[in-house]
Amino acid sequence: MSFCSFFGGEVYKDHFKPGIYVCSKCDNQLFSSRSKYEHSSPWPAFTETIHENSVSKHKESRPGAYKVLCGKCGNGLGHEFVNDGPAKDEVDGQ
Repeated sequence: MSFCSFFGGEVYKDHFKPGIYVCSKCDNQLFSSRSKYEHSSPWPAFTETIHENSVSKHKESRPGAYKVLCGKCGNGLGHEFVNDGPAKDEVDGQ
């Protein structure tokens, strides 16, 4: 499954079936559906990756913004923004 699709709309934003999200170009495992959360952006959002090296992040010119790429092939996956997402206690289920 593709993490981010810029053409024709994102089909996995509201997709919450159990499974693994992989890179659309190389099938590298990126995210588990267990780490997915509802978000106001048009793309799916996750709290953590499958493996530490599943993705690479590169700081952008906008403060607190990072470009997220597949850790294996460099396919563009979207962006991460500092302090965006659920609070830690929400992630831990407390």
